[in-house]
Amino acid sequence: MDFLYEYKVIGLAVAFIIGVAATALIKSLVDNILMPIITFFIPGGDWQEATLVLGSIIIAWGKFLADLIYFIIVAFIVFIIAKKVLKEEKVAKK
Repeated sequence: MDFLYEYKVIGLAVAFIIGVAATALIKSLVDNILMPIITFFIPGGDWQEATLVLGSIIIAWGKFLADLIYFIIVAFIVFIIAKKVLKEEKVAKK
């Protein structure tokens, strides 16, 4: 128990669990709310399944684009949260 308190392992474990839960929530936000809106503006509907075939090579550019959009949204949300938390920390230290 001394090790857990001294190295703040419990706080790290809690942060990890919250991070996993937040990831699931953000994934749901992207998959169920934002992607349908994006799909509405892109004709064809199944743009996430789009591929480019070059001989025996299949490039799944639609899936890559969907993952890129997901990453950008997650990075933006994490940036906003971190900015708010760091601002509150800075105010609390004064």
